[in-house]
Amino acid sequence: MKVLFLGDVVGAPGRRAVEELLPRLVDRYAIDLVLANGENAAGGLGITPPVADQLLGLGIDLLTSGNHIWKHKEIIPYLADTDRLLRPANYPPGTPGRGFTVLETASGERAAVLNLEGRVFMSPLECPFRTADQVLAALPAEVKVVIVDMHAEATSEKLALGWYLDGRVSAVVGTHTHVQTADERLLPGGTGYITDVGMTGPVDSVIGMKKEIILERFLSQLPQPFKVASGNIQLQGVVLGIDSGGRCRELERLQVSLKT
Repeated sequence: MKVLFLGDVVGAPGRRAVEELLPRLVDRYAIDLVLANGENAAGGLGITPPVADQLLGLGIDLLTSGNHIWKHKEIIPYLADTDRLLRPANYPPGTPGRGFTVLETASGERAAVLNLEGRVFMSPLECPFRTADQVLAALPAEVKVVIVDMHAEATSEKLALGWYLDGRVSAVVGTHTHVQTADERLLPGGTGYITDVGMTGPVDSVIGMKKEIILERFLSQLPQPFKVASGNIQLQGVVLGIDSGGRCRELERLQVSLKT
C-alpha cells in the first residue's frame, strides 16, 4: 500500500496546493490512500465544515487534526456525523467526534488511522501512549496497516512515541510545528517515522503566517492578529510504502512547490 500524508494544510494557499498538486502526486506514486492534517485549513486556524468538504472533495481520503480543531464551533456537529475528520483520541470521554477509524482503499485494502495529541507544552490531556495501547487493542486483528498522526510540540515526545509503537504500527508521523524535519527513518521493528511532515501552504512566512506580523509580535510583545501569508506555496509531506503485513518498507519526504 502506498500512503501519502500531507503536512498541516494552512489556509487558502494550502488548499490551492492540494487542488493543483495532489492529482499528479497520486498518479506519480500510485497512491492508494491520501491523509492530511487539516486543523489550520480555514483561515490558518481551525477548520469549518465547508473547508473540510472541499479538501475531502479534492481527493483526500481522511483529515486528521489537533489542538485547533475546536476553533470554529460549527465543526462540532460535523465531527459527530463524520468518520472522515478525526480529532485526537486522547481527549476526555464524551468529547465530540472520534480519534481513530478504519478505512478501505479502492483496492479493498484496509488501514487504520489514529490521531493523538501531545501533552508537553500543550493541554494536559489523557496520556497519548496509553491511549494508543487502548486503540490498538480495539482494532480488528486483520487490520495490519496503522498510521498514527502525533500532533505535538515537543520533538522528544514524538520520538518517544515512535519508539514506543515501533513494530506495532506502520508509521508514526508528527504534525503541529509546520516545519518539516529531515529525520525520516525506518525503525527496527518496521515502523516508519518522521518528527514532523511539515506544512502545505506558504513557506515565505513564519509557520504559514505573514512574517511581518510575527516579527512585530516578537519585537513588541503586543498581540497581533494572525494573517495567512501568500508567497512560495509548497506541498510538504511523506510517501509511505507499506507491505501486506503492515511493515513500512519505504519512506520518502516530499517538498513540492506550486508554480505561480
